[in-house]
Amino acid sequence: MTNEDNLRQENLVYTQNRELSWLNFNERILEEAEDSFVPALERLKFVSIYATNLDEFFMVRVGSLYDKSIYTPLVEDNKSGMTPAQQLQKIYDRVRIINVRHNQAHMLVEFNLRSYGICNLNFNELDGSEKKYIKKLYQESIYPILSPQIVSPTHPFPHLDNKGIYVAVLLKHKNKVIFGIVPVPKRLPPFIFLPSHDYRYIHVENIILEFVDTIFDTYEVIEKACICVTRNADISPDDDSHDENLDFRNKMKELLHLRKRLAIVRLETSKQLSTNFMKYLCDKFSIAETQVYTTQTPLKFNYVFPLIDHVTEKRNKNLIHEPLVPVNPTEDMNMDLISLMARKDVLLHYPYVSMKPFLHLIRQASHDPRVVSIKITIYRLAMKATLVDYLCYAAENGKDVTVLIELRARFDEQNNIDWSEKLEEAGCNIIYGFEDYKVHSKVCLITYRDKGKINYITQIGTGNYHEKTAELYTDLSYITGNHEIGLDAAEYFTNVSIGNLQGQYEHLLVAPRDMKPKLLELIDEEIEKGFNGKILIKINSITDIDMINKLSEASQAGVDITMIVRGICCILPGIPNMTENIKIQSIVGRFLEHSRIFSFGKGNDQKLYISSADMMTRNLERRVEVACPIYDSDIKKEINEILEILLYDDVKSRIIDSIGNYTKKEDRKAPINSQELFIRRAKEIEYEITAEPFVFKWLATIKEWFKKRVRLP
Repeated sequence: MTNEDNLRQENLVYTQNRELSWLNFNERILEEAEDSFVPALERLKFVSIYATNLDEFFMVRVGSLYDKSIYTPLVEDNKSGMTPAQQLQKIYDRVRIINVRHNQAHMLVEFNLRSYGICNLNFNELDGSEKKYIKKLYQESIYPILSPQIVSPTHPFPHLDNKGIYVAVLLKHKNKVIFGIVPVPKRLPPFIFLPSHDYRYIHVENIILEFVDTIFDTYEVIEKACICVTRNADISPDDDSHDENLDFRNKMKELLHLRKRLAIVRLETSKQLSTNFMKYLCDKFSIAETQVYTTQTPLKFNYVFPLIDHVTEKRNKNLIHEPLVPVNPTEDMNMDLISLMARKDVLLHYPYVSMKPFLHLIRQASHDPRVVSIKITIYRLAMKATLVDYLCYAAENGKDVTVLIELRARFDEQNNIDWSEKLEEAGCNIIYGFEDYKVHSKVCLITYRDKGKINYITQIGTGNYHEKTAELYTDLSYITGNHEIGLDAAEYFTNVSIGNLQGQYEHLLVAPRDMKPKLLELIDEEIEKGFNGKILIKINSITDIDMINKLSEASQAGVDITMIVRGICCILPGIPNMTENIKIQSIVGRFLEHSRIFSFGKGNDQKLYISSADMMTRNLERRVEVACPIYDSDIKKEINEILEILLYDDVKSRIIDSIGNYTKKEDRKAPINSQELFIRRAKEIEYEITAEPFVFKWLATIKEWFKKRVRLP
């Protein structure tokens, strides 16, 4: 056995498979759906999040493994030693087990909602007048737009859309069994409210399922069920089958069309199918029975947010969280933010602090005569984006506006295509990054001339410029007038504009060239300190085997390592002589923990970075990412205090143990929910952006409040 083989076998002791780790995390989502202290409609959201997460998991991760099982069937996962086929089988089996819990969570939430009069009903539960109403509505508004079909030599089996809902039937005619299908039209709403009852409703597919016998009235209906297929959506813009002469935007449009026809990787059914029905569908879809899942929940959860929006404000008080109104320290729209931020760095902590200070900064820059240019990298945007309007104003006002917009942001491709066209029409210079590397960084650079000198305001964030998710995700947005960082950011935009991935920077860490080597070097510096070394990392996921091995090496050297990993965690902590000095926790709460923070060392020697990158091979080697150092002592203190409060969370935090399970922390007399703590204090403290960092004032007050309750040293 070679040294490489020995190292690989050693790795398997303290690593776990990426996909199975993700499934454990998604199961953790169900804990929120099961938590009786969470309002009922918020619990329904978590039931929905589990299902939509799983949809994307099958489309992307299972889709990728499906391709690998065909083209590279013998390649083993470097963290579990499993082939693609073995991983798929483990996934299918694990999902089947977790789905039982999902069904139960949904049933309990629905039962709880019924006590408030919010009833998701089957047709048999309707009273006489309701049945009459639904029958009339079906005949007048649903039946006329249905497109039923049988399958026969002259009626080929139809294409089924990814995540479309269909009513499938087995029919009998003259001793012959025939398959029939009715697509549920996308133009129909997902559910229908019943007359005189604002909160009693029935899903549209259940209405069609009830009356499908009348559609095929010349046949005998033997069996019927609602079905839904999930297709592989793991498309690649580098596919050689596409015309090289197409520009990148048109190429992405073609690929989006291709995604609709990729292989089916999962079939969901609303009831247990007979052996014949199951075999027929499996044959048609070229899938195994292990890929078929029967669910008692709705096949799609696109109804949840429309339902919540419909519930009256009076009922919302009992059923959803009180709305968070993010603090906006820039209510004075005439405040000279450029001059102010040139003097003092600012940290915006979303969603507790609003994104508006950054948007106001761009708005002012769009018409400030001092401003020469605005450059920004965009990965995801909201459907309605004020930021785009301000960038368009800037271009129309004669500013040099460069927007690098990533068209390959998965499932946001069409939205980004649409925004790129609008920005281009306004006169912005649009670029799409690199052919083989997604640009995932979140960087904005404002260049202005003051007293004959060129100056910079640089914004670097851990999350997208998405005005909706800034109210739902916890992220950090750092705005600095530091000239050295500005010079690096200017060099970065020059490099991405000319397609140069090998640019060198004095301060910023930029993947794929130097972020990973520098992070490994920073860990090595802590290894040299031994028991005096300290590493604290907050990320969404860790999968990169080199980072995992280096952290294990640091643990073996006695370095104190603490990690907050929200999602996929391929390193197992607490393994004797391997990772025993590593402690890992995960926080799942009202908001999605999304910020990435890397801290090395302690006290005056601490090196602190915020970043758009997770410790995943794709981020460190196959994407363009940026990590920014924090030099300002006040901002550094702010981030450290945010981390400290997160680490004290014992309500929404779970410890990841040595076998990858999530375990609850021991209860304290004064339990801490970090997100609720930030919300409560945000309501009580007045803010203003001054020459002093406003977030630091806020966090200092939190710290005093916090100390009194948990008696921190």
